[in-house]
Amino acid sequence: MKTTAKLAFGTALGAALAAFAAAPAIAGEPVTYQAAGADYEGYYAAASGEAKGLVLVIHDWDGLTDYEKKRADMLAELGYDAFALDMFGKGNRPESMDARKAETGKLYEDREAMLTRVTAGLAEAREQSGESEAVVMGYCFGGAGVLELARSGKAENVAGYASFHGTLATPDGQSYPDGTAPILIAQGGADTSVTPSEAFDLSKTLEDKGITYELEVYSGAPHAFTVFGSDRYREVADEESWEAFQSFMERYLGEEG
Repeated sequence: MKTTAKLAFGTALGAALAAFAAAPAIAGEPVTYQAAGADYEGYYAAASGEAKGLVLVIHDWDGLTDYEKKRADMLAELGYDAFALDMFGKGNRPESMDARKAETGKLYEDREAMLTRVTAGLAEAREQSGESEAVVMGYCFGGAGVLELARSGKAENVAGYASFHGTLATPDGQSYPDGTAPILIAQGGADTSVTPSEAFDLSKTLEDKGITYELEVYSGAPHAFTVFGSDRYREVADEESWEAFQSFMERYLGEEG
């Protein structure tokens, strides 16, 4: 486990990340696909040059928005095929807080439906890319989907999981199976929605199970610290977590054995 609380960061990464956020050189395209007989609309961005691998992106409680599309474009620019899935259904992008709570609440209460939508998105990502091995990452509510897949034991050819300020609690009756792929947890030290204690509880669970994990804690970072342009955005935490994720992918995606 590693925790970080740095006050400064290299200018090169900061400049690169800012450039990506402002105007990614790669733009993907919408993709309609199906899960349990219903239409969903994801977003696929193909890698710049030969793909290093595939990344599945799971959105937060807003639904699939320009934020996740931008992250997919950033991943494509780094050389990864990226697919941002849709957890709510085509055209369903809740705008009010009540609507967002309602949509996420349905899936928190029906974990089978949550898993079905994640696995359908992963299947479509592989169809679009042609790559089979993938890293699965998610933001806030999307982190719950990431860990739901990890606990399911149904995730073949997944090289790793990453949760950014995500929901971390393990539902009653669930556990992480032996052989679960490595997990990256990016946690805000000032997060009051998902507290650092929940991240440390998860790290203990993974430690006890012998599952490889990395825990990054960023001082002063609140919930949703990676969301560009929001009042919760924290540049250092965003830059460092993005660098940690790149290192994580380089370490595990395509690893032999």
